[in-house]
Amino acid sequence: MTYVALSPKFQIVIPKGVRKALNLVAGQRMEARVVGDHVELVPELPITSIRGMCRGINTDVPNDPEVNQGRGL
Repeated sequence: MTYVALSPKFQIVIPKGVRKALNLVAGQRMEARVVGDHVELVPELPITSIRGMCRGINTDVPNDPEVNQGRGL
């Protein structure tokens, strides 16, 4: 188990082993959640991380003829 200390400015340093295990990088944003009597830090994932999540979904959308009127399309 790894322990960290809270600085006088209310900051903590995430230990190197934890950073490596979660692939955290400097400047990465995190959500701080209060869960019961403890705090959870949840890394914010880039939008590109969901690429391919809905593989196989039909993405064909028919054109709306009303939208295309007056645009020379």
